[in-house]
Amino acid sequence: MEKYLNLDNYHLNQAQRQIMIYLKLNGAQPSNVMAKHLKITNEGTRLHLVKLIEQGLVKSEQQTKGVGRPTSIYEITEQGSDLFPDTHADLTVQLLHTIKDELGDEALNKLIAAREKDFSARYSNAINEEGSLESKLETLVNMRTDEGYMATWDKDGNEYLLVENHCPICSAAKECQGFCGAELNNFKKVFGPDVEVERSEHIVKGDRRCAYKIKNKE
Repeated sequence: MEKYLNLDNYHLNQAQRQIMIYLKLNGAQPSNVMAKHLKITNEGTRLHLVKLIEQGLVKSEQQTKGVGRPTSIYEITEQGSDLFPDTHADLTVQLLHTIKDELGDEALNKLIAAREKDFSARYSNAINEEGSLESKLETLVNMRTDEGYMATWDKDGNEYLLVENHCPICSAAKECQGFCGAELNNFKKVFGPDVEVERSEHIVKGDRRCAYKIKNKE
């Protein structure tokens, strides 16, 4: 996962990098949970968090649940999110503006459709070789992670949750949400007509991650 961190302007040690990745994957967390994950002391974890806060990459807030002392919860700041780069964001947005202004919406829609067709074919070729829904999910997650989406999957009863903790094309998606629609269509095509796919969380709409509920149709 560390290959997705853009550390050009920061000097983070191994533990601090792992904290950033853990918070990106899991959202806001208390320090003791991260200490357990890192397998270091609570005090050591807090010292790393102080360094990250000083650099503006992490922030903390107090949460009170029931009686007792409030708990410090840590999460990535907007500046910290920039360590997980949006692939060629400025150039992509500029190109989208140019296509729309010079060639019109129809040309932009054709571009999105062509991208959707290419991705759908590539995913389908890889996933159609798999048997179970779980093996297909595992293959898709590996492909999406290689593309920068930091993807994972989990199972809850008869339903699966595909999670993408980062969007490497977020600027393009915010500029033209046709990209998001195309990605949802891709997942539906890849898993086929016997599988339901529903987007339940959406980064573009302000959620921390994109998530998709997936299950076999009854």
